Amino acid sequence: MPEGDSVFRLRQRLDAATRGARVVDGELRSGNAAGRRLGGATITSYDTHGKHLLTRFDDGSTLHTHLRMQGRWTITGPGRRLPTAVRDQARVRMSLEDGREVWGLDLPVVELLPTRREADAIGYLGPDPLREDWDAAEAVRRLSQQPDRPFVAALLDQTRLAGLGNLWVNELAFLRGIHPFAPLGTTDLEALVALAARCLRVSATVPGMYQVTTGDRRKGFAHWVAGRAGRPCLRCGTRVRVRDEVANDPEQRRTWWCPRCQPHPSASDVGAPV
Repeated sequence: MPEGDSVFRLRQRLDAATRGARVVDGELRSGNAAGRRLGGATITSYDTHGKHLLTRFDDGSTLHTHLRMQGRWTITGPGRRLPTAVRDQARVRMSLEDGREVWGLDLPVVELLPTRREADAIGYLGPDPLREDWDAAEAVRRLSQQPDRPFVAALLDQTRLAGLGNLWVNELAFLRGIHPFAPLGTTDLEALVALAARCLRVSATVPGMYQVTTGDRRKGFAHWVAGRAGRPCLRCGTRVRVRDEVANDPEQRRTWWCPRCQPHPSASDVGAPV
């Protein structure tokens, strides 16, 4: 699933390519306004909150979308057609005045609402380090409300701190030296929130550092534990462990950790080695 930094970068690309463009035709093909024709409005801005993308128009409406696991956006040039193989995945089509077309493909969330009511769609989200209204103290306050919650589950909860996905949650656990299933209250929350914010900002804004957590951009070395099941820890050489995703449980996604660098506070380790 794309994380907050992924969607932030998507926003930057769409903004650079289409902000100020007039939509002359198009339609929504799913969501609460499926079948609604698009045309006559100008794209005024894009915004993100966590993993959510907001496309604002000058008619006072906002298109709220979420990529989840499979969604994506693409732009075709004047006279170019969307490949036939993906045409049935189109959920949003916006034909621009200059002949380009903007496509939202396989988007699981497509919602049109008045801009003044954006909070109806995203108001439940916690503070986002990539927004100008980022409030670290509020993120710490929200996370501290459930100190006994497992680290990975707490950080995946978008109502506490918005924008962290599975990759960043696993990497942050390693960087803080905490077992992913240890109680959240066993780590310094202020230091954790500061580190999470710094990581997301670097990943979203620094060229060449997108989701690089080790500082090493070489293939296979960019992450400390995520995706490294059975391979030696880059810090100590211990074999990285993994616990598989639990079906239909958003708090139990695939989780990686180094048992030496991230010892569990209990006597027995959690999960099973690869």
